[in-house]
Amino acid sequence: MNHSLPGHAFSCFVTGTDTEIGKTLVASALVYLQAQRGHRVAAMKPIAAGTGWRNGRWCNDDVDTLAACASVALPQQITTPYLFKAAAAPHIAARLENVLIDRLHILSCFEQARAQSDAVVVEGVGGFCVPLNDSYDTADMAKDLNLPVILVVGMRLGCINQALLTAEAIAKRGLKLMGWVANRVDEQMLYAQENIQAIAQRIDAPLWGTVPRLEVASAAAAAACLSAPISNH
Repeated sequence: MNHSLPGHAFSCFVTGTDTEIGKTLVASALVYLQAQRGHRVAAMKPIAAGTGWRNGRWCNDDVDTLAACASVALPQQITTPYLFKAAAAPHIAARLENVLIDRLHILSCFEQARAQSDAVVVEGVGGFCVPLNDSYDTADMAKDLNLPVILVVGMRLGCINQALLTAEAIAKRGLKLMGWVANRVDEQMLYAQENIQAIAQRIDAPLWGTVPRLEVASAAAAAACLSAPISNH
C-alpha cells in the first residue's frame, strides 16, 4: 500500500539497488515536489562521474537535472564537490584525476547547503556500497550525513534480491529507510506487480509510488507518480 509523502520539508539520502535505475529521476521528483510546496529545498550529488563539455564548462546530466529542480541555487562546488570526467566507478574516476575523495569535505559542503535551505535532497552515486576510496564508500557517506534514506528499486529480473540486500545494508548502518520507489526500468518485465508486492511484504518501509517508463523522463512527470503529499498543516 502506498503512503503519503510528508507534508513538511524533509531532507533525505536517495540511493538505489544499482546504477542507472532512476535515482536522479526520483531525487529530482522529491526536490520538485518540495519546491512546488514553497519549501526552500537544495539538491546535492556530492560525487558525479561522467561529463561533457557544454557552454564553456564540464557538465553532468544528473547534476544539472537536480539543480534545475532546486528552489535554492547553490554553487556547484557545494552541491557537487567531486565532479569527474570519466564515466567510471568513482574511486577509479578519482584516481584518474589524482584526487582523493575526502569525507570531511563532503560533510562540510552538506552543512553549508543545509544552512541555506529548509531541506536538502542528497543523491548517492551508483548503489549503496560503492567504493569512494580505499577506506570510504557511499554507505559511509550516508552514515556521515545521517539522513533518512529513500531506496529506488530498478524493476527488472533480480530486483527482489537487490532490494532486500540493500535494505539490509541500510539497516546495518543504523539508518532509517524512510520509503522506497519502484521504477520500471524494464518495461517488458514479467510479473512486475507481483515483484513489487513481494518487496513491499519484506521491506519495513512504505512504498512511495511506482514510476512507469515515461515518454519524457522529467521531475514533474515522476513526481505525479509518487504518493500525493499530505497537507502542510
